[in-house]
Amino acid sequence: MRLSRYFLPVLKEDPKEAQIVSHRYMLRAGMIKQQAAGIYSWLPLGYRVLKRIEQIVHEEQIRAGHIPLLMPTLQPADLWRESGRYDDYGQEMLRIKDRHERDMLYGPTNEEMITDIFRSHVSSYKDLPLTLYHIQWKFRDEMRPRFGVMRGREFFMKDGYNFDIDRDSALHAYNRHMVSYLRTYERMGLTAIPMRAASGPIGGDNTHEFLVLANTGESEVFYDDRVTALKLGDRAVDYDNRAEVAGVCDEFTTLYARTDETHDAALFDQIPAEHQKVGRGIEVGQIFYFGTKYSEAMGATVVTPDGSKVPVEMGSHGIGVSRLLGAIIEASHDEKGIIWPEGVTPFPVGIVNLKQGDAAADEACAALEKALLAKGLEPLYDDRDERAGAKFATMDLIGLPWRITVGPRGLQKGVVELTSRRSGESEELSPEAAVERIVEIYAAHR
Repeated sequence: MRLSRYFLPVLKEDPKEAQIVSHRYMLRAGMIKQQAAGIYSWLPLGYRVLKRIEQIVHEEQIRAGHIPLLMPTLQPADLWRESGRYDDYGQEMLRIKDRHERDMLYGPTNEEMITDIFRSHVSSYKDLPLTLYHIQWKFRDEMRPRFGVMRGREFFMKDGYNFDIDRDSALHAYNRHMVSYLRTYERMGLTAIPMRAASGPIGGDNTHEFLVLANTGESEVFYDDRVTALKLGDRAVDYDNRAEVAGVCDEFTTLYARTDETHDAALFDQIPAEHQKVGRGIEVGQIFYFGTKYSEAMGATVVTPDGSKVPVEMGSHGIGVSRLLGAIIEASHDEKGIIWPEGVTPFPVGIVNLKQGDAAADEACAALEKALLAKGLEPLYDDRDERAGAKFATMDLIGLPWRITVGPRGLQKGVVELTSRRSGESEELSPEAAVERIVEIYAAHR
């Protein structure tokens, strides 16, 4: 993509309404535009990152054996009356009427609708286990939307729902989701700690939130700092092996990590003092096991091998896809702008032409662009007739992990400059070697 043909409305000054880093940089980098309180248009750069994150979520859900579908944003109120949540949910639910005066709502979550789908089509234990999920826009009418996409009213979310014949199977689904989420966040360059949490309006006894440590987090968290060193890495996990999956979950949840809602001071005090940490965290996902809360209320039953009917065991599992953009920026930035991890960057590399209009520089940049495209990597080529300082400032602000700088002096020596956004370190390479280095880097993130 050539920047002269792209829509990237960057701002030089910090917007007055932006209170936290992620909101400030998303507005300045031309990623979003506010349309109403807590409601945003996603401009091209922001939309590219949103789709990268969505794709990673899809890939890890499918790897875990979960099946995608798509449910509507609007839901009939009668389903929520069946479960008993319509009147209990509170003012965060946007309630509306259609032209026939039927009560509708803009879905904040989908437990009722997915249960209705299940009960309409599944009646036997032979069809279990089953986990369905979708990624869809949601709406919660926050009283005080703020912090950009971190606490908006409209948001993009993955929510999944498991259906199982018994409690042990449902808890395996819970564990399976935990492992898939750990892998998802790691691919995005995040350390997201699973913390024992409160269930809130979803209900249920077992629940963990995944929190990214950040000073701007909305939750106070208490944790053993050794939990931050735990990584899945490249290890293979057999999602059908209950013992193996449970073992991974034990590894990541044995060390103390809780939100303020479930904090136990006595347990926390048993941690060696040098490992006791108190901070703030950004919630980027949550998993729930709630048994038969919805299946009993809505008649979602299956026939067992002995011919009896039982309500299915269920759980729900969410990831805040749009919120993750804010969380990643909060965790990865400096005074110049965003620093995207390779897994979610909108473009893998930026090409900066120091002397637009110089025949040799123009030709070298075009050749780099063509070579990267041939390798399946689309660069952002700054071909504007701007001074070098302005081009570097734009690249630093939008945070592409790598930059290739091309200028007449370097070309006379047969080299270009490859720079890491995170470390700031640069090295001179031949154009061909620079392309190969970028290809090697991104091969590890596919």
